[in-house]
Amino acid sequence: MTLTTDTTLATQRIQLDHGTGATLSGELVAFIAETLGEVYIGEMEDSAVLPVEGSRIAMTTDSFVVDPPFFGNGDIGKIAVCGTVNDLAVSGATPRYLTLGLILETGLPFDHLFRVLTSIRETAREAGVRIVCGDTKVVRAGEADQLYLNTSGVGFFSREPLRMAAVRPGDAVIVSGPLGNHTVHLLSIREGLGFESRVLSDCAPLNTMIEGLFAAVPAESIRSMRDVTRGGLSAVLHEYASSLGKGIVIDTPTLPIQHETAMAADMLGINPLHCANEGCLAIFVDPGATEAVLTALRAHEYGRHAVAIGEITETDGAAVILRDADGRESTLQPLRGAELPRLC
Repeated sequence: MTLTTDTTLATQRIQLDHGTGATLSGELVAFIAETLGEVYIGEMEDSAVLPVEGSRIAMTTDSFVVDPPFFGNGDIGKIAVCGTVNDLAVSGATPRYLTLGLILETGLPFDHLFRVLTSIRETAREAGVRIVCGDTKVVRAGEADQLYLNTSGVGFFSREPLRMAAVRPGDAVIVSGPLGNHTVHLLSIREGLGFESRVLSDCAPLNTMIEGLFAAVPAESIRSMRDVTRGGLSAVLHEYASSLGKGIVIDTPTLPIQHETAMAADMLGINPLHCANEGCLAIFVDPGATEAVLTALRAHEYGRHAVAIGEITETDGAAVILRDADGRESTLQPLRGAELPRLC
């Protein structure tokens, strides 16, 4: 059976026997490796044997259950690569290697799998990472919502790792791009709101932007950073405030929220600050380096909307305060439950 032509792909679907370890399993693995092309450098051994750079590595792992798995300007495959690459890069490491695990539902069309694998390949190329090993499992219809992915990543340090503990009172808080677009894009598709053509997902690999930032400003001026994903900016700010035992003040007029995103969020009864993103950073920097950091971010396509939104205060406690244009202050409460469905 060949699986390399569009005609064949349109007529083939995943069978339970693709997970048995027999001939069909071998054909599935060969199809995956062929589609991934040069970004897959595994040798079909039980373990990948890899060179190590330096004396320290960063490792991370994540699973992806995106609903819907295909959306306007991306899919679950793109998110899987971006999510893992970004988690490595925000620690200060240079991402190098990924693993790829696929849980495939019986009946999944091979052309859907081809689309996801193609997206993984192109995103890995952009990020400059290689897939070194992987795994496939096939489950019965109805057990996996088409497909789930798991990726683990390895990166290497050529600088000191970034840590929350390095953040100090007075440090500026910067975000690299619009907030809430990924959530609104996917919910608009799911709920038929009609915003998906005007509000696109921000899903992107951010490691090249981060490397450009380190090349432009002294490394010590960048205290820490996080990619703003599940839980949104609110989750990041509360995590830092709690860890530092200090307050964070955010000037709400500076928040980069697209007009259509705000409209859709209001219709849905959700707060954009709690919404997931897939291509946005929160960066904590020496206040004296704020303008240099903004200039470096805005020079990259994924950071052109970067803005400074607030600062770490001397106030003891873990409150996140929102300050409006008239100076009135209110407390941003952390999200306690499942306000939003799975979006990453």
